[in-house]
Amino acid sequence: MPVTRHLPAGRALPLVLVFIGVCAFFTSEPVSAQKTGKPILHGKHWVAVTGKPLAATAGAMTFTRGGNAVDAACAMLAATSTMWDTLGWGGETQALVFNPKTGKVIGINALGVAPTGATADFFRKKGMVYPPEYGPLAAVTPGTPGGLMVMLAEYGQLSLAEVLAPAMQMAEGYPIERSQADNMERRRDVLAQWSYSRDVFLPHLDADDNEKRAAPREGENFRQPDLLATLQKLVDTEKAALAGGKNRKEAIYAAYDRFYRGDIAEEIVRASAEYGGLMTMQDLDKWQVYLEEPVSTNYKGIDVYKLTTWVQGPVMLQALNLLEEIDLKSMGYNTSRYIHALYQAMNLSFADRDFYYGDPYVPPAEPIAGLLSKKYAKSRRDEINWERNNPNTKPGDPYPFQGDRNPFLKLLEKWTPIPPAADALGADSFQQASLMSDDEAFVAGTTSIQAADADGWVVSITPSGGWIPAFIAGHTGIGLSQRMQSFVLDEALNPFNVVQPGQRPRATLTPSLALQDGKPLIAFSVQGGDTQDQNLLQFFLNIVEFNMNVQQAAEAHNITSYQMQSSFGAHQSEPGRLDVTAKVPEWVRSELGDMGYDIRTVERTYSPITAIYFDRETGTMWGGASDYGDDYGVAW
Repeated sequence: MPVTRHLPAGRALPLVLVFIGVCAFFTSEPVSAQKTGKPILHGKHWVAVTGKPLAATAGAMTFTRGGNAVDAACAMLAATSTMWDTLGWGGETQALVFNPKTGKVIGINALGVAPTGATADFFRKKGMVYPPEYGPLAAVTPGTPGGLMVMLAEYGQLSLAEVLAPAMQMAEGYPIERSQADNMERRRDVLAQWSYSRDVFLPHLDADDNEKRAAPREGENFRQPDLLATLQKLVDTEKAALAGGKNRKEAIYAAYDRFYRGDIAEEIVRASAEYGGLMTMQDLDKWQVYLEEPVSTNYKGIDVYKLTTWVQGPVMLQALNLLEEIDLKSMGYNTSRYIHALYQAMNLSFADRDFYYGDPYVPPAEPIAGLLSKKYAKSRRDEINWERNNPNTKPGDPYPFQGDRNPFLKLLEKWTPIPPAADALGADSFQQASLMSDDEAFVAGTTSIQAADADGWVVSITPSGGWIPAFIAGHTGIGLSQRMQSFVLDEALNPFNVVQPGQRPRATLTPSLALQDGKPLIAFSVQGGDTQDQNLLQFFLNIVEFNMNVQQAAEAHNITSYQMQSSFGAHQSEPGRLDVTAKVPEWVRSELGDMGYDIRTVERTYSPITAIYFDRETGTMWGGASDYGDDYGVAW
């Protein structure tokens, strides 16, 4: 078979190749008619979707108590954190909320910061080339409790006690599912290092019998009495504040203060120090949740909203800007031309992420206006080689597109896709934990949460951090974050993301909201690490360009690129690597191989998406949950 030339839309193809491409595209079942493994959820009053059935039930219970979508989302967040799916209470929360009263989208920034003493020099002297993958030195300040309470106080309707009730029942004891029970057993050697983690995760540990299972068994009631006591303290504080004349919002903030400034904070700091951590009371006191304006772009009449550069969310917006002027639909779904266009747009966008993204509340200021400029997108699109993959794609220069001069041109000239090792002075054995392979780290899980109600409230959350093997902070039951590893120690890699006290690491977590004519169209997010905005980009295009419904788009087999730098472990990059499934025809894979791609055919690409689509014609909500794992929803 002749090899199709890979040209941008508008360029003519030989007639025979057009005929072959058309036949290949239309001889199979149309993508918009594909059967799904799970049904669509149809709801008139509300929809709750998240990563685990029990947690989705917590959202449903909260709706039936009279809560709105924010209340339900917070209840699901509390439940998933209690289930360690795959996060804990000391992790971080990233959310987008559509407020129907104002018609605005609000960003919730509840990502922790590096504690006192966490500098590049500190980690280098310990022999590290990046901050570690686990343990108290991997922890930024806890963000999820604060994010939950601020979101609830500002936009919810129920009390903290009502919203935490399902999670507290679970902390008292719930039948644990196999995946997390086995995960605890796999990490037993690490968890056994810390007495507080050992007591929670390894209740059957027998020092004299290493063959005996230490973790809970599937279906066993998994109990967390210390976590239950901590949540009870928050509820008791709220109750006392209400009794003292405080209003609902003030009472929730009283609980917030107890967590970050009272006895709970003191125990977190004490336990962290016991095992060599750096966190101080000042770190917890000074940290705050930001209610912020998200960034957005318009793609063919649809406004897509993301959180800004403290996460990777703008990557998807940059990719959409690059792809907007290309006729993707005429290329055909998952043809070699379409896959090449996606891959190259992601190359350019992720290269910018790897160099320019960081905490916007800490200097230097990220060039976000330039990065999201349509003119900048055109200049980057002109760099695409439509015949072959470019394994040496580098960050661009967005500064002229916002009227500035780039202060990092010398660093940019030396930047390479595969990061060089930073200098380290100590023992090499202390460099990294290597608990996960590079592939596992690349898709390292979290969960995702979508909630919507008939009054128009819509919430999309991608929480994470504090996953197993989590360091539990003393008798709080709170497993601390491991997000410190997403920092770099060398400004040559990314001058905006070098670790320093008080700074947020650039995270991969990326909730999404799409609006049309000012009204919600899709709420969507996904588990994973660096794959997240790859998955979400393709999910969005599946709906907008290829007319899939929300469930078809959630179950569709994506492609996965590994050309960007991983945000975890050793931050590796594999230029040209492209994972596809057997649903991509062999001849398409062959064409891609001829274009310089390293094709890996896998049974299923990682894409556990959760989403809600808003049907304008019927006024109803359509929920979707991937068939990849345990993602699940409830609607009414």
